[in-house]
Amino acid sequence: MKLLFDFFPIILFFVAYKLYSIYVATAVAIVASILQVSYSYYKNKKIEKMHLVSMAIILVMGGATLILHDKSFIMYKPSIINWLFAAGFFVSEFIGKKPLIERMLSSHIVLIENKWRVINRLWIGFFIISGLANLYFVYDYNLVESQLLPLVAGIKDFNVADLNCLALVDESAKNLCAVAKDKESIWVNFKLFGLLGMTLIFILLQGLYLSKYIQQENQDNK
Repeated sequence: MKLLFDFFPIILFFVAYKLYSIYVATAVAIVASILQVSYSYYKNKKIEKMHLVSMAIILVMGGATLILHDKSFIMYKPSIINWLFAAGFFVSEFIGKKPLIERMLSSHIVLIENKWRVINRLWIGFFIISGLANLYFVYDYNLVESQLLPLVAGIKDFNVADLNCLALVDESAKNLCAVAKDKESIWVNFKLFGLLGMTLIFILLQGLYLSKYIQQENQDNK
């Protein structure tokens, strides 16, 4: 349930995109992120730093997307968030007595210090890879859009999914338009299903890794 709550703004972004446009979806994600943080504070009287960072970035990048009417800002957001988290986990190994993952989980799991550092570095790697994966899909879309730009005036002002490709006169523009629609949709699908799937798989693998040491710690404490 917590994972679904963490992905709440992304889920609503996905739904709004499929029903309307990337710009409507961006506005919905901004509101959803604010509601997520507000609800978390109302229920727990505290706000998770990850939610706060995510909200700050969606306000900046989403706001820029809406004000400048340029979808590239919201498309780069997942990469920026993941890399900021990677930086935070990395810096935590040098500031304070415990790496960030130990501060988050030590009340539930008992591990020796060097294992916490291993887990912390695995999270750093995961966040870096997640950011790069998003960057790949964004670059893949931008490459097609840059080719379509000279052929369709004002392409950046449109939701590509709403373009009537068959109405375009130029045959190359028709083909590129169809590819661009697919690429944008693929990125939106990755933003929800890809990142969520990667997170679930990573958490599962981490659990399998941790279970060996948790069992060992329990046996040593008997």
